Amino acid sequence: MTMMYQQGLMTTYLQAWRRRGVGAWVLSIVILGYYLSTYFTDWLDPVADFIGLQNKWWLYGALYSFAMFCGGFYFLKQHGNNRYQRVRTIVVVTVQILLAFCLPFTMSLFGTREFYFSYLWPLKIEYFYPNTILEYPVWIVVYSFVGSLIVFPTLAALYGKRFYCSWICGCGGLAETVGDPWRHLSDKSTNVWKFEKVSVHTVLFLAFATTAVVFINWSVGYNYPTFARVAFRIQEFYGLIVGALLSGVFAVALYPLFGSRVWCRFFCPMAALLGWFQKVGRFRIRVKPDMCISCGNCSAYCEMGIDVRAYAQNNQEVNRVSCVGCGMCTHVCPRGVLKMEST
Repeated sequence: MTMMYQQGLMTTYLQAWRRRGVGAWVLSIVILGYYLSTYFTDWLDPVADFIGLQNKWWLYGALYSFAMFCGGFYFLKQHGNNRYQRVRTIVVVTVQILLAFCLPFTMSLFGTREFYFSYLWPLKIEYFYPNTILEYPVWIVVYSFVGSLIVFPTLAALYGKRFYCSWICGCGGLAETVGDPWRHLSDKSTNVWKFEKVSVHTVLFLAFATTAVVFINWSVGYNYPTFARVAFRIQEFYGLIVGALLSGVFAVALYPLFGSRVWCRFFCPMAALLGWFQKVGRFRIRVKPDMCISCGNCSAYCEMGIDVRAYAQNNQEVNRVSCVGCGMCTHVCPRGVLKMEST
């Protein structure tokens, strides 16, 4: 039986568990079961208590960080010969371990509410909720607001959203490391691109709207009980659908079937927001004219579903808001046609 594979796909991606075979479906179901049981049952609490952790979420964070460490080791074995990939992977894994686990865990040991310094609004939407703001010292609140509203947008305009999505964010870090074996499964079709543009901006709108509703409810909700009930429902809905199911459960469980950046590409509000500033900024992927040989490696390795080859064939620079600047297209191009620039 003859099998057709995407043009340009390297032989390292032809194993059944990497091409939506039975093994991929089984793995996806196992991951889905793990996430659903972790989010909606307490089966991890006794384990966490046994090893001295406060609750299941610290155990989840430890497992998440360990998975990124192992995935990063695997990724470096495959692509560590490239300096950009080497440094980027080491940085994003280190940020996850230190800023998204060790530092918050240390804060909790000293009786302070934990703060995950590598996550900001609108990705961590509750950091702009009034009741959350009141629980933190002023310097953390300033860090959160200045980072979300000034520093991150400025950096996205100057260097592209790669500074966050590929160098800092734990969601992107897990996708780049643990999810690397399935990065080629991202759909490059025009219809999916159209859906992506609608879905990711819909979630961003919901993040804005939910934050506004929570603020209004905190300010005047005690005078309007019906509005208060609706506001709490909206907050719960966003937390369940976006915060739990889309960003956690399905985002990782769908790696073996739809590629590693399902959450980042279709639903992440931070990716959508930073994409606006990237679009009007200076970051882009330059194309050397008339040098593309149409091997397809760049498109095959693009986890964000961008048909990079089509741009290269037409001598067009790539300035898509979805691009996270992972640099894999430049890394796998056999003729050095592509180059990331922020000038």
